[in-house]
Amino acid sequence: MKVLLISLALILTACSSKQKGTQTQVEVKKDLTKVLDTIRRTEQRPIELRDSLIGVYGAESKEMQVQQAIYEKNHIINEKKISAILNSNKWPNKEQMGELGNLTICNVIQHSDNVIRIKYLPLMRQAVKDKKLEARFLVRAEDRIATEKGDLQIYGGQMKYYPETKSFNIWPVYDPKNIDKRRNDIGLNTIAEHLKTRFNFDWNLEEQLKRTAEFKKEMNENEK
Repeated sequence: MKVLLISLALILTACSSKQKGTQTQVEVKKDLTKVLDTIRRTEQRPIELRDSLIGVYGAESKEMQVQQAIYEKNHIINEKKISAILNSNKWPNKEQMGELGNLTICNVIQHSDNVIRIKYLPLMRQAVKDKKLEARFLVRAEDRIATEKGDLQIYGGQMKYYPETKSFNIWPVYDPKNIDKRRNDIGLNTIAEHLKTRFNFDWNLEEQLKRTAEFKKEMNENEK
């Protein structure tokens, strides 16, 4: 009887521990998903409003600047939250953070400066290898790092506002003729499809070849 009671106690303890472990996992998932939902709303909503106002009032309007200021204030907070999540040196699983978790984390990294992007680039690369992150998020970060450094971008996802023409254009691309091959190799759609869908911008190969040549010429002159 004594042996039976001890065995029963051990079984109950094991079940209780297992239940607590499961409960803890559920709480972690719930908490992380909730945190990321808040980050996504506060990060993206002012950007969406800003971009819509640009279409109505222009890229230098006061209306746009109000939303830009809100976004910048929110981003400082969101960047700290994302750093706290990633500083464990492990990229969360979808089960932990929900379907929109990767989009939220990568958007905040993308909106940060190069110090943050470069810091988490190895973690992003490993996450892609581990099938935790889609390659499109990684190449977007790599292009942003390149443009911030003043280099040609590789995959063509980065646009820039040019005050002299008061218009947006793609940041010059390395070897524009083969950009679709590079994009296809990592599972991305064509550059024309991407730019039209994302920015309502028309890809013109001849124009971009000219812009890339001018960019490289300027780079060479600056190096002299």
